[in-house]
Amino acid sequence: MNTVALSAEHLFKTYGEGDTAVHALNDVSFSMNVGEIVALLGPSGAGKSTLLTTLGLIQPPSSGTISIAGTRVFDNGYQVNIRDFRRNNIGFVFQKANLLPFLTAEENIRIAMEVNDASSRESKQYAAELLEHFELSARRTFLPKQLSGGQQQRVAIARALANKPSLLLADEPTAALDSHMGRKVMELLKNVAHTHHTAVLVVTHDHRAIDVFDRIWMMEDGKLSEKNRQD
Repeated sequence: MNTVALSAEHLFKTYGEGDTAVHALNDVSFSMNVGEIVALLGPSGAGKSTLLTTLGLIQPPSSGTISIAGTRVFDNGYQVNIRDFRRNNIGFVFQKANLLPFLTAEENIRIAMEVNDASSRESKQYAAELLEHFELSARRTFLPKQLSGGQQQRVAIARALANKPSLLLADEPTAALDSHMGRKVMELLKNVAHTHHTAVLVVTHDHRAIDVFDRIWMMEDGKLSEKNRQD
């Protein structure tokens, strides 16, 4: 039986008023299951980034409801402490790794846990597990400038998983990588979904690795629809 990790009902997000109003989200409803990886496609300006930042509790929708890990987090206003809930339940991966340049690979992962009150022992142990899982143990003491682009992105994904989130949101995570490394990162995200039992939503324009996804969604003019793989 599938467990719902994320659901949204009748999300609207409108910028401006009257004739100049822009409906970035126009009655968007969907759900994602634990352990599922979904691609979000669509042209620029379709509403993909707005949806991602809304689901990430970075900006509120104009109306609608959002539930994450069984908790209704938005219903005509936030129902939770946004900062604490986001830190405990949502991970983010962006186009650039955005690692702290003065910290090692291990320290970049550990700091995400330690700001969330994990002990030094706990953070060191789990960071070591993540580095091993992502085949980065030999690079644990390297600074970001000593890592390749693909290695930096793998550290960023490990950092996003540090607090064992229910939901991982990735915004164009392969845009700065070549095709070979982009493919590896997409396969890594699929592995994250299926082995860490995390719901993974990926905004991407990269169609080269579309086969790694369990489902494909398309956004256009603020509306969301599911795309058939044969289309």
